[in-house]
Amino acid sequence: MESRSPECRSSGRVATDVDLSVAARPAPAARGQGPVVAVVALGGAAGAAARYGAALLWPTAPGAFPWTTLAVNAVGCAVIGVFMVVISEVWAAHRLVRPFFGTGVLGGFTTFSTYAVDAERLVDVGAARTALAYLGLTLLVALAAVWSAGAATRRVLVWRRRR
Repeated sequence: MESRSPECRSSGRVATDVDLSVAARPAPAARGQGPVVAVVALGGAAGAAARYGAALLWPTAPGAFPWTTLAVNAVGCAVIGVFMVVISEVWAAHRLVRPFFGTGVLGGFTTFSTYAVDAERLVDVGAARTALAYLGLTLLVALAAVWSAGAATRRVLVWRRRR
């Protein structure tokens, strides 16, 4: 669908009813986001370095089941389950803690891209069934990890409050 009026389309003129200075102003939500972007970047670098370290410690042979990536994603999901319960129900964290640790560290540690590449590599070596099993198992394990870790954290918190 053409956004310009018919007279602008035919003449090539810019519509005069548009305030072009509005587009040049930063959006109110974007102001003050520098610290958030910085902590996400720092956390992401730390998380990605930890994931890379795990891959170096426990490498996956070509064509083998990618247990390291599965474990990293499961651990990261369990930690985010605990973290989200703690910062939403227990601890009034500083505004940069969640972007740093949740989005940055855990976002860099867990990895959808490596998960997808691992599956592609399995298909490339003729292990399509293993790739499908890996895709499904990772999804189930990740969801189970975040849910069970969150539920266990809530139970511990309830138990501690009763004491």
